[in-house]
Amino acid sequence: MFKHLLIGLFTMTVLTGCVNTNSLSGDTYTASQAKQAQNITYGTVVSVRAVNIQAGSDENILGAIGGAVLGGMLGNTVGGGTGRNLATAAGAIAGGMAGQQAQGALNTTKGVQIEVRLDSGKTVAIVQKADNTVYRQGQRVAVIGNGNNLTVSPR
Repeated sequence: MFKHLLIGLFTMTVLTGCVNTNSLSGDTYTASQAKQAQNITYGTVVSVRAVNIQAGSDENILGAIGGAVLGGMLGNTVGGGTGRNLATAAGAIAGGMAGQQAQGALNTTKGVQIEVRLDSGKTVAIVQKADNTVYRQGQRVAVIGNGNNLTVSPR
């Protein structure tokens, strides 16, 4: 029983740690962005607000599967006969729901939405992972990137 519990917990820990949110930071670039020319425009911060960034998919399937397996294993240790079957099914359902919620919570990271009025007069809002950089209204910033892949950096 204890061995099954440890295996289930280990599996859930490994599966929920699969999402990488490091690339959401303003100071982290993906491999495809490295050594590529990036456009730089300058502007002034209009507003800043804290947001949550949900990484991965909204379904959290891996957490649900891991939770269902763990819940089913725990439910299978209860009672005997038909009672054991019912406990196994109930444990799998409850575990699946709990695992889905747990993965969703683990895949959420703190972010910041920065609204920037570019020197061209255009206003853009960029969401990136919150790091140690503090952005304030009126601050001059550089908006770096191409197309839809933009980051904000202090100037």
